[in-house]
Parts: sequence; structure tokens; C-alpha cells
Amino acid sequence: MTYKALELEQPDRFALEGLEVGITSNCNFRCDYCCAYQRNDGEAIHAKSVIRVLEEVPTLKRVRLSGGEVTLKYDDCLEVVRYCSSRGIHTQLNSNGSLLNPRRIAALSDAGLTSIHMSFNFTNAEAFSAYYGIHPSVYKKIRENILRFAQDSAVDTVLETLLFEETQDKMRAIHEDVYSLGVRIHEIQNSIVMNHTGWRAIAARDRLQQAVQELIDMKQDDMTLYFTCMDRFMDKLGFKEAPGVYFPNCIEGKKQLHLHGNGDLLISELCYPVKIGNVYKGTSLARLYEEDYMPAPLADFLKKQPCPALTALFPEDQTV
Repeated sequence: MTYKALELEQPDRFALEGLEVGITSNCNFRCDYCCAYQRNDGEAIHAKSVIRVLEEVPTLKRVRLSGGEVTLKYDDCLEVVRYCSSRGIHTQLNSNGSLLNPRRIAALSDAGLTSIHMSFNFTNAEAFSAYYGIHPSVYKKIRENILRFAQDSAVDTVLETLLFEETQDKMRAIHEDVYSLGVRIHEIQNSIVMNHTGWRAIAARDRLQQAVQELIDMKQDDMTLYFTCMDRFMDKLGFKEAPGVYFPNCIEGKKQLHLHGNGDLLISELCYPVKIGNVYKGTSLARLYEEDYMPAPLADFLKKQPCPALTALFPEDQTV
């Protein structure tokens, strides 16, 4: 499965094909832009519980494991990856990369992990340390782990850069550094307003437009770019997809849901963290999209399909 394969198809029917699982809410970083649902509430879900949930959903094509920092529960991640691999379900690990090492990377690769997804917003240890309040040596370790994944494993390595005030004028340098690390998949996540975390540091429309176009113009032939949370207004900003340049469709709530460690099932952790049930309290993932079973908040979301990125950048025109 191609990275973002679910998002590259227009969701013309609603079915649970992707599940993001918050293995743990705890994290060793304190990122301002973190969208985690009830971060550091101490909740975690064990591999056996995750697998029991996955066994109920025959339509699943992809499982994303996230946090918090997912590798705080490394052994559980490994067990889930092995199970998914045995079923042909593709797996993605969303990690800050700080707790990985050669042994763990090799084991994840051998277990069948499909892709590793790591944030990459700074090109030097000083800027990284100043922003995150983390010792500069951690940045060196993260870069070493990126290199190991990119060069020594069969796992697709994806680096994601958040496009916001801190990075909007540095995208060229960041992208060049991503390329120098041997990574050939760079995802640009448009920063959106997140009321549940208080995050409002989004890029202005003109700066977003300039940064995205610059990256498209400089793209190497062997690099793939994914511009996330821009699909609803790409035409209005003059962007077009091309070979290696994609504006993935939003599948949140349509094909993908989020499972928190306490069993809460959410429409989307990132932009719409509305509870639609709890797997420990009888919610059936297999039946969620059946008309006579669908929770009212999910039905309302699918009818209105709100988009915080569209609302933030085009408040004057919601018809894009």
C-alpha cells in the first residue's frame, strides 16, 4: 500500500478502513502544537486489547499507532505490528524518534512495520532544543534514527513538517535537510486551529501559498510531497497535483477514526475530537456506519463535514 493510499482516493462511501490507536497518552516531549486527546492522562491500551478490537473489523486496511509518544509502549507496538502484518493490514508508527535504537528499528522492520512517521521541524540542534526545551543531544539521536530507518530498513520513512509561524519561512532549508537524510517522503501538515488544546499559531494564507509553491518548484524527481489539510482549498490557491505532489483527501470520520487508551472512540483526534462511543462499553466498530446504528455525532459530522483548515483560511467564503 502506498503511503496515504486511503487518502488518495475520494471517500465516496463510509466504511472503517483506517484506525488510529493512541497506545499511550504519555509523552517525553511537551510540544505546544500537540493535538493529543487528553494528553498525559495516564491512559494506555495494551496490545491484546488492541488486537481484540481489530479482530472485529474485517474492512481494516491500515492501523496507525500514536500517542503521546508511542514507543513508551514499544513492546505493545511490536505485538500489534506483528498481528497486523499477519492479516495484511498496513501499519504506521507516529513517533518523535527519541526512544528508538538500532535493535528496536530492526525488530519493527522484521515485524512488518509499513511506515515510520516522525516530526521534523528544525534543521539544527540549537533551534530544536530552544523550541522543545529538550537537550540538544536528543536531536542528534533522532537524526541518527532517521538515517537508520531510511538507509537500513525496509520501512517507508516519512518526515512531517508542520507549516506554522515557526517554520513558514524555513521550509526550503527544512526540505533540503529532509532530502539530505535520505528520506524521500516529506509530508507538510497545514497547521489548524485546535480548540481542545488552545493551539492557534497557524500560517497566514499568503505565507502558506508561498511556502507550498516553493516546495513544489524545488522538488527533486525522486521525492514525494504530501500537503495535508489543504485539499478543500488547493484549487483556490492555484495548486495542482502532479507526479509526486499530492493533496490527500481528508478521510477523518469517513474512513478513519481514533481510539484512545481508555476506550473512547473519536471522530478525529486532530480536528474533531468528538466522542462517538467506547469500545469497553459495547460500541461495535464493525457496525458504526450502519444506518440504524450510527452514533448521532458521527451522522451529524458526515452530513456537515466541517473543516477547521478551510474555516481558518477562508472565513469569508465557506463555499470552496
